[in-house]
Amino acid sequence: MTAPVIETARLTLRPPAMEDFPRWVELMGHPEASKFIGGPMPPETAWRGFMTMAGAWSLTGVGMFSLIERDSGLWLGRIGPWTPLGWPGTEVGWGLHPDAQGKGYGVEAATAAIDYAFNVLGWTEVIHCIDPDNTPSQRLAERLGSRNLGPTRLPPPFDALAIDRWGQSREQWRARRGS
Repeated sequence: MTAPVIETARLTLRPPAMEDFPRWVELMGHPEASKFIGGPMPPETAWRGFMTMAGAWSLTGVGMFSLIERDSGLWLGRIGPWTPLGWPGTEVGWGLHPDAQGKGYGVEAATAAIDYAFNVLGWTEVIHCIDPDNTPSQRLAERLGSRNLGPTRLPPPFDALAIDRWGQSREQWRARRGS
């Protein structure tokens, strides 16, 4: 499998690489930044999630991209297509390192990831599973043109979480983007 690499004005999106792990650990250990993506965890637990994402790319050709700042090479977060077994749809999800938040990286990267999902993967819908208390992710979803489609359930072990399903169709995305 040839791993996809997407370039935007400021970013490179690519599958995870080992050099990304130290900043992944920082993200997953940060109380606020990790609050809605599994909560703060020790490096050993973060390792499992990191390996899961790398393995998803290797085995299925779909997983969240590592988000890299082009000028510095700094790992900024994870954003991209994600379809775990039992998930309520074809998701483009995200998680940004604390020092990458509030700079427009989420919109830039998620836009590229959604284009990839629709144009390369052939998806007909993109969703975002967002906790009702996660207003920063809700704002990002709105900026992407997604709307709240109501409550949904995630598969175990996340089935007890309150989650809203945000999303839009490929046609809605293309109409909004003028393509």
